[in-house]
Amino acid sequence: MPILIHESKKTIWVLGDQLNREFAAVAQATPQTHRILMVESAEKVQSKKWHIQRAHFVIASMRRFANELRDSGFEVDYRKATTLAQGLREHRSEFSPTHVSVMEPASHTALAMLRRNDCEIVRSNQFLCHYEDFAHWKEQLLERRKTFKMEDFYRWQRSRLNYLMTIDGEPETGTWNYDSENRLPPPKDGKNQWPAPLTSELDDIDRQVIDELRPHCVGQTPTGIWATSRQDALKRLNHFIDNLLPNFGPHEDAMLSSSWHVAHSLLSPYLNIGLLRPAEVCDAVQNAYRQGQVDIASAEGFIRQVIGWREYVWGLYWLWMPDYADLNKLGATRNLPPLFTCDASTKMNCVSQVLTEVDSHAYAHHIQRLMVIGNLCLIAGINPQQLTDWMWANFVDGAEWVMVPNVVGMSQFADGGQMATKPYASGGAYIDKMSNYCKGCHFDRTKRVGDNACPFTTLYWDFMARHEVVLGKNPRVAQQVRAAFKLSDLPAVQERAKVVLEQLSAGEL
Repeated sequence: MPILIHESKKTIWVLGDQLNREFAAVAQATPQTHRILMVESAEKVQSKKWHIQRAHFVIASMRRFANELRDSGFEVDYRKATTLAQGLREHRSEFSPTHVSVMEPASHTALAMLRRNDCEIVRSNQFLCHYEDFAHWKEQLLERRKTFKMEDFYRWQRSRLNYLMTIDGEPETGTWNYDSENRLPPPKDGKNQWPAPLTSELDDIDRQVIDELRPHCVGQTPTGIWATSRQDALKRLNHFIDNLLPNFGPHEDAMLSSSWHVAHSLLSPYLNIGLLRPAEVCDAVQNAYRQGQVDIASAEGFIRQVIGWREYVWGLYWLWMPDYADLNKLGATRNLPPLFTCDASTKMNCVSQVLTEVDSHAYAHHIQRLMVIGNLCLIAGINPQQLTDWMWANFVDGAEWVMVPNVVGMSQFADGGQMATKPYASGGAYIDKMSNYCKGCHFDRTKRVGDNACPFTTLYWDFMARHEVVLGKNPRVAQQVRAAFKLSDLPAVQERAKVVLEQLSAGEL
Protein backbone atom coordinates (compact mmCIF):
# COMPACT_ATOMS: atom_id res chain seq x y z
CA MET A 1 0.00 0.00 0.00
CA PRO A 2 1.58 3.32 -1.04
CA ILE A 3 2.50 5.80 1.68
CA LEU A 4 0.66 9.11 1.37
CA ILE A 5 3.02 12.07 1.47
CA HIS A 6 1.26 15.35 2.24
CA GLU A 7 2.53 18.55 0.75
CA SER A 8 4.09 20.72 3.45
CA LYS A 9 1.97 23.80 4.03
CA LYS A 10 1.33 26.30 6.79
CA THR A 11 -1.67 25.49 8.94
CA ILE A 12 -4.40 27.92 9.94
CA TRP A 13 -6.29 26.61 12.94
CA VAL A 14 -9.87 27.93 12.94
CA LEU A 15 -11.56 27.65 16.33
CA GLY A 16 -15.27 27.01 16.68
CA ASP A 17 -16.18 30.64 17.38
CA GLN A 18 -14.08 32.13 14.56
CA LEU A 19 -16.17 31.16 11.55
CA ASN A 20 -15.54 34.01 9.15
CA ARG A 21 -13.24 34.40 6.14
CA GLU A 22 -12.48 38.00 7.15
CA PHE A 23 -10.97 37.01 10.49
CA ALA A 24 -7.26 36.80 11.05
CA ALA A 25 -5.41 34.57 10.38
CA VAL A 26 -7.58 32.87 7.76
CA ALA A 27 -8.12 36.18 5.90
CA GLN A 28 -4.58 36.02 4.48
CA ALA A 29 -4.61 32.30 3.73
CA THR A 30 -4.68 30.81 0.24
CA PRO A 31 -5.41 27.21 -0.80
CA GLN A 32 -1.96 27.03 -2.39
CA THR A 33 -0.05 27.92 0.76
CA HIS A 34 -2.28 26.99 3.70
CA ARG A 35 -4.17 24.04 5.08
CA ILE A 36 -7.09 24.59 7.47
CA LEU A 37 -7.41 22.72 10.75
CA MET A 38 -10.71 22.49 12.65
CA VAL A 39 -11.21 20.33 15.73
CA GLU A 40 -14.33 19.12 17.50
CA SER A 41 -13.44 18.40 21.11
CA ALA A 42 -15.24 15.58 22.92
CA GLU A 43 -14.02 17.05 26.20
CA LYS A 44 -15.75 20.36 25.39
CA VAL A 45 -19.03 18.66 24.49
CA GLN A 46 -19.00 16.67 27.71
CA SER A 47 -17.80 19.51 29.95
CA LYS A 48 -21.33 20.79 30.61
CA LYS A 49 -24.92 19.72 30.30
CA TRP A 50 -25.34 21.88 27.21
CA HIS A 51 -28.68 22.93 25.81
CA ILE A 52 -28.84 20.98 22.58
CA GLN A 53 -29.65 24.10 20.56
CA ARG A 54 -26.48 25.76 21.87
CA ALA A 55 -24.26 22.76 21.08
CA HIS A 56 -25.91 22.08 17.73
CA PHE A 57 -25.56 25.72 16.72
CA VAL A 58 -21.78 25.70 17.19
CA ILE A 59 -21.01 22.25 15.78
CA ALA A 60 -23.32 22.47 12.76
CA SER A 61 -21.90 25.94 12.00
CA MET A 62 -18.36 24.55 12.22
CA ARG A 63 -19.12 21.73 9.81
CA ARG A 64 -20.79 24.08 7.32
CA PHE A 65 -17.89 26.52 7.49
CA ALA A 66 -15.48 23.66 6.80
CA ASN A 67 -17.51 22.79 3.71
CA GLU A 68 -17.49 26.43 2.57
CA LEU A 69 -13.70 26.50 2.86
CA ARG A 70 -13.44 23.26 0.88
CA ASP A 71 -15.68 24.74 -1.80
CA SER A 72 -13.23 27.66 -1.96
CA GLY A 73 -10.39 25.27 -2.72
CA PHE A 74 -8.89 24.79 0.75
CA GLU A 75 -7.81 21.46 2.08
CA VAL A 76 -9.55 21.21 5.45
CA ASP A 77 -8.44 18.77 8.11
CA TYR A 78 -11.63 18.51 10.17
CA ARG A 79 -10.96 16.33 13.18
CA LYS A 80 -12.87 14.86 16.08
CA ALA A 81 -10.53 14.46 19.03
CA THR A 82 -10.61 13.98 22.76
CA THR A 83 -9.33 17.53 23.31
CA LEU A 84 -8.39 20.48 21.13
CA ALA A 85 -4.73 19.95 21.95
CA GLN A 86 -4.97 16.28 21.00
CA GLY A 87 -6.48 17.24 17.66
CA LEU A 88 -3.56 19.60 17.06
CA ARG A 89 -1.01 16.92 17.92
CA GLU A 90 -2.65 14.45 15.54
CA HIS A 91 -2.71 17.09 12.79
CA ARG A 92 0.97 17.87 13.26
CA SER A 93 1.84 14.19 13.25
CA GLU A 94 0.05 13.61 9.96
CA PHE A 95 0.82 16.81 8.04
CA SER A 96 4.04 18.25 9.57
CA PRO A 97 3.04 21.88 8.93
CA THR A 98 5.83 24.43 8.82
CA HIS A 99 3.96 26.32 11.52
CA VAL A 100 0.44 26.68 12.95
CA SER A 101 -1.27 30.07 13.13
CA VAL A 102 -4.49 30.79 15.01
CA MET A 103 -6.40 33.95 15.79
CA GLU A 104 -6.50 34.93 19.46
CA PRO A 105 -9.19 32.86 21.18
CA ALA A 106 -12.08 34.14 23.27
CA SER A 107 -10.98 32.73 26.63
CA HIS A 108 -7.98 32.75 28.94
CA THR A 109 -8.01 28.96 29.09
CA ALA A 110 -7.83 28.59 25.32
CA LEU A 111 -5.09 31.22 25.06
CA ALA A 112 -2.97 29.34 27.60
CA MET A 113 -3.52 26.08 25.69
CA LEU A 114 -2.39 27.64 22.40
CA ARG A 115 0.73 29.04 24.01
CA ARG A 116 1.60 25.67 25.55
CA ASN A 117 1.34 24.10 22.11
CA ASP A 118 3.64 26.54 20.28
CA CYS A 119 1.03 28.14 18.05
CA GLU A 120 1.58 31.46 16.34
CA ILE A 121 -1.17 33.66 17.79
CA VAL A 122 -2.49 36.36 15.48
CA ARG A 123 -4.12 39.49 16.92
CA SER A 124 -7.90 39.19 16.84
CA ASN A 125 -10.07 41.39 14.65
CA GLN A 126 -13.34 39.80 15.74
CA PHE A 127 -14.28 42.85 17.82
CA LEU A 128 -14.21 46.53 16.95
CA CYS A 129 -12.07 47.31 19.99
CA HIS A 130 -9.22 44.95 20.81
CA TYR A 131 -8.90 44.27 24.52
CA GLU A 132 -5.43 45.82 24.59
CA ASP A 133 -6.90 49.03 23.15
CA PHE A 134 -9.67 48.86 25.74
CA ALA A 135 -7.10 48.64 28.55
CA HIS A 136 -5.20 51.59 27.07
CA TRP A 137 -8.42 53.64 26.85
CA LYS A 138 -9.19 52.85 30.49
CA GLU A 139 -5.70 53.84 31.65
CA GLN A 140 -5.85 57.15 29.79
CA LEU A 141 -9.29 57.94 31.19
CA LEU A 142 -8.20 57.19 34.75
CA GLU A 143 -5.36 59.67 34.41
CA ARG A 144 -8.07 62.36 34.41
CA ARG A 145 -10.82 60.69 36.45
CA LYS A 146 -11.28 58.29 39.35
CA THR A 147 -13.76 55.93 37.69
CA PHE A 148 -14.90 54.70 34.30
CA LYS A 149 -18.22 53.35 33.09
CA MET A 150 -19.81 51.92 30.00
CA GLU A 151 -21.24 55.29 28.89
CA ASP A 152 -17.70 56.72 28.68
CA PHE A 153 -16.55 53.81 26.57
CA TYR A 154 -19.65 53.93 24.36
CA ARG A 155 -19.15 57.61 23.49
CA TRP A 156 -15.48 57.00 22.72
CA GLN A 157 -16.44 54.08 20.50
CA ARG A 158 -19.10 56.04 18.63
CA SER A 159 -16.74 58.93 18.00
CA ARG A 160 -13.84 56.85 16.75
CA LEU A 161 -16.01 54.45 14.70
CA ASN A 162 -18.17 57.32 13.39
CA TYR A 163 -21.59 55.79 14.05
CA LEU A 164 -24.51 58.22 14.15
CA MET A 165 -22.14 61.19 14.24
CA THR A 166 -22.20 64.49 12.34
CA ILE A 167 -19.30 65.83 10.31
CA ASP A 168 -18.58 68.16 13.23
CA GLY A 169 -17.94 65.21 15.53
CA GLU A 170 -21.17 65.57 17.46
CA PRO A 171 -23.84 62.90 17.96
CA GLU A 172 -26.76 62.96 15.55
CA THR A 173 -29.52 65.24 16.87
CA GLY A 174 -27.14 66.35 19.63
CA THR A 175 -28.11 63.48 21.93
CA TRP A 176 -25.90 60.54 22.86
CA ASN A 177 -28.59 58.15 24.01
CA TYR A 178 -32.34 57.63 24.02
CA ASP A 179 -32.75 55.46 27.09
CA SER A 180 -35.79 57.43 28.22
CA GLU A 181 -37.55 56.59 24.95
CA ASN A 182 -36.26 53.01 24.81
CA ARG A 183 -37.56 51.70 28.12
CA LEU A 184 -41.29 51.72 27.54
CA PRO A 185 -43.51 48.97 28.95
CA PRO A 186 -45.32 46.60 26.57
CA PRO A 187 -47.97 48.22 24.38
CA LYS A 188 -51.33 48.07 26.13
CA ASP A 189 -53.37 47.64 22.96
CA GLY A 190 -52.19 44.05 22.70
CA LYS A 191 -51.47 44.32 18.99
CA ASN A 192 -49.01 41.84 17.56
CA GLN A 193 -46.05 43.93 16.42
CA TRP A 194 -43.54 41.13 16.49
CA PRO A 195 -43.02 39.26 13.21
CA ALA A 196 -41.97 35.65 13.71
CA PRO A 197 -38.27 34.78 13.40
CA LEU A 198 -37.02 33.26 10.18
CA THR A 199 -36.33 29.54 10.19
CA SER A 200 -34.12 27.31 8.06
CA GLU A 201 -35.05 23.80 6.99
CA LEU A 202 -32.99 21.17 8.78
CA ASP A 203 -30.78 19.04 6.53
CA ASP A 204 -28.54 15.99 6.84
CA ILE A 205 -25.82 17.94 8.65
CA ASP A 206 -28.33 19.14 11.23
CA ARG A 207 -29.84 15.72 11.74
CA GLN A 208 -26.45 14.06 12.13
CA VAL A 209 -25.31 16.62 14.71
CA ILE A 210 -28.59 16.34 16.62
CA ASP A 211 -28.34 12.55 16.74
CA GLU A 212 -24.79 12.77 18.07
CA LEU A 213 -25.65 15.36 20.73
CA ARG A 214 -29.04 14.25 21.98
CA PRO A 215 -27.74 11.74 24.59
CA HIS A 216 -25.50 14.40 26.20
CA CYS A 217 -27.72 17.48 26.09
CA VAL A 218 -30.86 19.05 27.54
CA GLY A 219 -33.60 21.24 26.10
CA GLN A 220 -35.89 20.98 23.13
CA THR A 221 -34.48 19.78 19.81
CA PRO A 222 -33.45 22.41 17.24
CA THR A 223 -36.18 23.50 14.84
CA GLY A 224 -34.20 25.71 12.45
CA ILE A 225 -34.61 29.03 14.30
CA TRP A 226 -30.85 29.46 14.70
CA ALA A 227 -28.97 29.84 11.43
CA THR A 228 -25.83 27.74 11.07
CA SER A 229 -24.37 29.31 7.92
CA ARG A 230 -23.26 32.80 7.02
CA GLN A 231 -25.77 32.93 4.18
CA ASP A 232 -28.68 32.26 6.54
CA ALA A 233 -27.26 34.57 9.21
CA LEU A 234 -27.25 37.42 6.67
CA LYS A 235 -30.90 36.65 5.93
CA ARG A 236 -31.62 37.00 9.66
CA LEU A 237 -29.86 40.38 9.67
CA ASN A 238 -31.94 41.63 6.75
CA HIS A 239 -35.12 40.34 8.37
CA PHE A 240 -34.33 42.28 11.54
CA ILE A 241 -33.58 45.51 9.70
CA ASP A 242 -36.69 45.34 7.54
CA ASN A 243 -39.23 44.01 10.01
CA LEU A 244 -38.19 44.48 13.63
CA LEU A 245 -35.70 47.32 14.03
CA PRO A 246 -38.37 50.08 13.85
CA ASN A 247 -40.01 48.65 16.98
CA PHE A 248 -36.80 47.58 18.71
CA GLY A 249 -36.01 50.76 20.61
CA PRO A 250 -39.21 51.64 22.44
CA HIS A 251 -39.87 48.15 23.74
CA GLU A 252 -36.39 46.65 24.06
CA ASP A 253 -36.94 46.17 27.82
CA ALA A 254 -40.49 44.83 27.54
CA MET A 255 -41.47 41.24 28.32
CA LEU A 256 -44.53 39.54 26.88
CA SER A 257 -46.00 36.09 27.41
CA SER A 258 -47.25 36.19 23.82
CA SER A 259 -43.79 36.70 22.27
CA TRP A 260 -40.49 35.20 23.36
CA HIS A 261 -38.50 37.40 20.98
CA VAL A 262 -40.52 40.67 20.87
CA ALA A 263 -38.48 43.02 18.59
CA HIS A 264 -35.05 41.71 19.52
CA SER A 265 -32.63 40.98 16.71
CA LEU A 266 -31.62 37.44 17.79
CA LEU A 267 -28.26 38.20 16.14
CA SER A 268 -25.95 37.82 19.16
CA PRO A 269 -25.19 34.11 18.49
CA TYR A 270 -23.94 34.93 14.99
CA LEU A 271 -21.76 37.77 16.23
CA ASN A 272 -20.29 35.53 18.91
CA ILE A 273 -19.09 32.79 16.56
CA GLY A 274 -18.30 34.90 13.51
CA LEU A 275 -21.19 34.24 11.13
CA LEU A 276 -21.77 37.99 11.31
CA ARG A 277 -19.28 40.78 12.02
CA PRO A 278 -20.15 43.71 14.31
CA ALA A 279 -19.24 46.33 11.72
CA GLU A 280 -21.55 44.94 9.05
CA VAL A 281 -24.41 44.73 11.53
CA CYS A 282 -23.95 48.31 12.75
CA ASP A 283 -23.46 49.54 9.18
CA ALA A 284 -26.80 48.00 8.21
CA VAL A 285 -28.56 49.68 11.14
CA GLN A 286 -26.98 53.06 10.39
CA ASN A 287 -27.89 52.76 6.71
CA ALA A 288 -31.50 52.03 7.67
CA TYR A 289 -31.53 55.21 9.75
CA ARG A 290 -29.94 57.29 6.98
CA GLN A 291 -32.55 56.00 4.53
CA GLY A 292 -35.43 56.88 6.83
CA GLN A 293 -36.45 53.29 7.58
CA VAL A 294 -36.01 53.64 11.34
CA ASP A 295 -35.93 56.46 13.85
CA ILE A 296 -32.84 57.56 15.75
CA ALA A 297 -33.98 56.02 19.05
CA SER A 298 -34.12 52.47 17.70
CA ALA A 299 -30.93 52.85 15.65
CA GLU A 300 -28.99 54.30 18.57
CA GLY A 301 -30.38 51.78 21.04
CA PHE A 302 -29.24 48.85 18.95
CA ILE A 303 -25.83 50.24 17.99
CA ARG A 304 -25.26 50.97 21.69
CA GLN A 305 -25.75 47.28 22.48
CA VAL A 306 -23.17 46.22 19.88
CA ILE A 307 -20.38 48.81 20.06
CA GLY A 308 -21.09 49.79 23.64
CA TRP A 309 -22.23 47.06 25.96
CA ARG A 310 -21.01 44.01 24.02
CA GLU A 311 -17.51 45.37 23.50
CA TYR A 312 -17.37 46.78 27.03
CA VAL A 313 -18.07 43.31 28.44
CA TRP A 314 -15.38 41.86 26.15
CA GLY A 315 -12.84 44.42 27.37
CA LEU A 316 -13.68 43.87 31.03
CA TYR A 317 -13.33 40.11 30.65
CA TRP A 318 -9.71 40.45 29.51
CA LEU A 319 -9.01 43.26 31.96
CA TRP A 320 -10.11 41.40 35.09
CA MET A 321 -9.92 37.69 34.40
CA PRO A 322 -9.16 35.02 35.46
CA ASP A 323 -9.68 35.82 39.17
CA TYR A 324 -12.84 37.80 38.48
CA ALA A 325 -14.86 34.67 37.69
CA ASP A 326 -14.60 33.44 41.30
CA LEU A 327 -15.76 36.61 43.06
CA ASN A 328 -18.66 36.24 45.48
CA LYS A 329 -18.58 39.35 47.68
CA LEU A 330 -22.18 39.04 48.83
CA GLY A 331 -21.47 35.54 50.11
CA ALA A 332 -24.21 33.92 48.03
CA THR A 333 -23.97 30.18 48.66
CA ARG A 334 -27.42 28.73 47.97
CA ASN A 335 -27.40 26.08 45.25
CA LEU A 336 -29.11 26.71 41.94
CA PRO A 337 -32.79 25.76 42.44
CA PRO A 338 -34.10 22.57 40.80
CA LEU A 339 -36.49 24.55 38.63
CA PHE A 340 -33.45 25.68 36.60
CA THR A 341 -32.67 22.11 35.63
CA CYS A 342 -36.28 21.19 34.82
CA ASP A 343 -36.44 19.04 37.97
CA ALA A 344 -39.27 21.17 39.36
CA SER A 345 -41.94 23.58 38.21
CA THR A 346 -42.92 26.89 39.79
CA LYS A 347 -46.07 28.92 40.38
CA MET A 348 -44.10 32.13 39.72
CA ASN A 349 -45.51 32.97 36.31
CA CYS A 350 -42.65 35.22 35.22
CA VAL A 351 -39.99 32.63 36.08
CA SER A 352 -41.99 29.78 34.56
CA GLN A 353 -42.51 31.80 31.36
CA VAL A 354 -38.84 32.66 30.93
CA LEU A 355 -37.46 29.22 31.81
CA THR A 356 -39.94 27.59 29.44
CA GLU A 357 -38.67 29.87 26.69
CA VAL A 358 -35.07 28.96 27.51
CA ASP A 359 -35.96 25.28 27.29
CA SER A 360 -37.75 25.86 23.96
CA HIS A 361 -35.29 28.22 22.26
CA ALA A 362 -32.07 28.39 24.34
CA TYR A 363 -32.72 32.11 24.56
CA ALA A 364 -34.08 34.90 26.73
CA HIS A 365 -33.58 38.57 26.02
CA HIS A 366 -31.49 40.86 28.22
CA ILE A 367 -34.22 42.04 30.60
CA GLN A 368 -35.51 38.51 31.12
CA ARG A 369 -31.96 37.46 31.96
CA LEU A 370 -31.26 40.42 34.24
CA MET A 371 -34.58 41.17 35.93
CA VAL A 372 -36.24 37.76 36.10
CA ILE A 373 -33.57 35.03 36.19
CA GLY A 374 -30.74 37.18 37.53
CA ASN A 375 -32.93 39.15 39.91
CA LEU A 376 -34.37 36.01 41.46
CA CYS A 377 -30.91 34.51 41.97
CA LEU A 378 -29.53 37.77 43.37
CA ILE A 379 -32.20 38.31 46.02
CA ALA A 380 -32.31 34.60 46.84
CA GLY A 381 -28.54 34.40 47.38
CA ILE A 382 -27.82 31.82 44.66
CA ASN A 383 -24.17 30.98 44.10
CA PRO A 384 -23.04 33.24 41.22
CA GLN A 385 -20.64 30.68 39.76
CA GLN A 386 -23.42 28.12 39.47
CA LEU A 387 -25.63 30.67 37.72
CA THR A 388 -22.79 31.64 35.37
CA ASP A 389 -22.25 28.03 34.42
CA TRP A 390 -25.98 27.43 33.85
CA MET A 391 -26.34 30.50 31.61
CA TRP A 392 -23.20 29.63 29.68
CA ALA A 393 -24.56 26.15 28.96
CA ASN A 394 -28.17 27.06 28.27
CA PHE A 395 -28.09 30.18 26.10
CA VAL A 396 -27.39 29.88 22.39
CA ASP A 397 -25.15 32.96 22.60
CA GLY A 398 -23.39 31.75 25.74
CA ALA A 399 -19.62 31.99 26.18
CA GLU A 400 -17.33 32.52 29.15
CA TRP A 401 -16.41 36.07 28.13
CA VAL A 402 -20.11 36.96 27.83
CA MET A 403 -21.40 35.29 30.97
CA VAL A 404 -18.71 35.99 33.56
CA PRO A 405 -18.89 39.82 33.53
CA ASN A 406 -22.64 39.87 32.89
CA VAL A 407 -23.47 37.45 35.71
CA VAL A 408 -20.73 38.05 38.30
CA GLY A 409 -20.72 41.81 37.75
CA MET A 410 -23.91 43.13 36.25
CA SER A 411 -26.47 40.60 37.43
CA GLN A 412 -25.28 39.25 40.78
CA PHE A 413 -23.20 42.16 42.13
CA ALA A 414 -20.72 39.48 43.18
CA ASP A 415 -17.83 41.86 42.52
CA GLY A 416 -19.17 44.30 45.11
CA GLY A 417 -19.68 47.07 42.57
CA GLN A 418 -16.58 46.77 40.42
CA MET A 419 -18.67 46.68 37.24
CA ALA A 420 -22.14 47.98 38.12
CA THR A 421 -22.83 50.88 40.46
CA LYS A 422 -25.76 49.12 42.12
CA PRO A 423 -27.29 45.65 42.42
CA TYR A 424 -30.10 45.07 39.92
CA ALA A 425 -32.65 43.92 42.48
CA SER A 426 -36.37 44.57 42.34
CA GLY A 427 -39.65 43.35 43.70
CA GLY A 428 -42.67 42.34 41.71
CA ALA A 429 -43.58 45.93 40.84
CA TYR A 430 -40.87 46.25 38.20
CA ILE A 431 -41.81 42.96 36.57
CA ASP A 432 -45.44 44.05 36.51
CA LYS A 433 -44.50 47.37 34.92
CA MET A 434 -42.36 45.86 32.18
CA SER A 435 -44.38 42.72 31.38
CA ASN A 436 -47.79 41.09 31.41
CA TYR A 437 -46.46 38.17 33.44
CA CYS A 438 -48.18 39.18 36.69
CA LYS A 439 -51.67 38.90 35.20
CA GLY A 440 -53.19 35.66 36.42
CA CYS A 441 -50.15 34.69 38.51
CA HIS A 442 -50.71 32.64 41.66
CA PHE A 443 -48.78 35.28 43.64
CA ASP A 444 -49.76 38.89 44.35
CA ARG A 445 -46.93 41.25 43.47
CA THR A 446 -48.30 43.90 45.91
CA LYS A 447 -47.91 41.64 48.94
CA ARG A 448 -44.70 40.88 50.80
CA VAL A 449 -46.11 38.57 53.49
CA GLY A 450 -48.60 35.72 53.35
CA ASP A 451 -48.80 32.50 51.39
CA ASN A 452 -49.65 34.30 48.14
CA ALA A 453 -47.13 37.13 48.53
CA CYS A 454 -44.93 37.60 45.47
CA PRO A 455 -41.58 35.90 46.16
CA PHE A 456 -39.79 38.73 44.35
CA THR A 457 -41.37 41.34 46.62
CA THR A 458 -40.69 39.34 49.79
CA LEU A 459 -37.10 38.51 48.88
CA TYR A 460 -36.37 42.06 47.66
CA TRP A 461 -37.00 43.57 51.09
CA ASP A 462 -35.26 40.70 52.84
CA PHE A 463 -32.25 41.19 50.52
CA MET A 464 -32.02 44.90 51.38
CA ALA A 465 -32.14 44.15 55.11
CA ARG A 466 -29.83 41.13 54.85
CA HIS A 467 -27.08 43.15 53.16
CA GLU A 468 -27.43 46.35 55.17
CA VAL A 469 -23.70 46.62 55.85
CA VAL A 470 -22.72 46.55 52.17
CA LEU A 471 -25.74 48.17 50.50
CA GLY A 472 -26.33 50.80 53.17
CA LYS A 473 -23.13 52.49 52.00
CA ASN A 474 -24.16 52.47 48.33
CA PRO A 475 -25.66 55.85 47.41
CA ARG A 476 -27.84 54.31 44.71
CA VAL A 477 -29.64 51.87 47.02
CA ALA A 478 -29.05 53.22 50.54
CA GLN A 479 -32.52 54.76 50.52
CA GLN A 480 -34.12 51.37 49.84
CA VAL A 481 -32.09 49.85 52.68
CA ARG A 482 -33.38 52.51 55.06
CA ALA A 483 -36.91 51.92 53.75
CA ALA A 484 -36.60 48.22 54.52
CA PHE A 485 -35.90 48.94 58.17
CA LYS A 486 -38.86 51.30 58.32
CA LEU A 487 -41.28 48.51 57.36
CA SER A 488 -43.56 47.76 60.28
CA ASP A 489 -43.76 44.13 59.18
CA LEU A 490 -40.05 43.58 58.48
CA PRO A 491 -39.79 40.68 60.97
CA ALA A 492 -42.73 38.98 59.25
CA VAL A 493 -41.12 39.64 55.84
CA GLN A 494 -37.89 38.02 57.00
CA GLU A 495 -39.78 35.00 58.34
CA ARG A 496 -41.70 34.69 55.07
CA ALA A 497 -38.39 34.96 53.17
CA LYS A 498 -37.05 31.92 55.05
CA VAL A 499 -40.08 29.91 53.92
CA VAL A 500 -39.75 31.15 50.33
CA LEU A 501 -36.08 30.19 50.19
CA GLU A 502 -36.76 26.74 51.62
CA GLN A 503 -39.52 26.18 49.07
CA LEU A 504 -37.29 27.46 46.27
CA SER A 505 -34.48 25.06 47.20
CA ALA A 506 -36.95 22.18 47.51
CA GLY A 507 -38.59 22.90 44.16
CA GLU A 508 -41.92 23.66 45.85
CA LEU A 509 -42.34 27.39 45.15
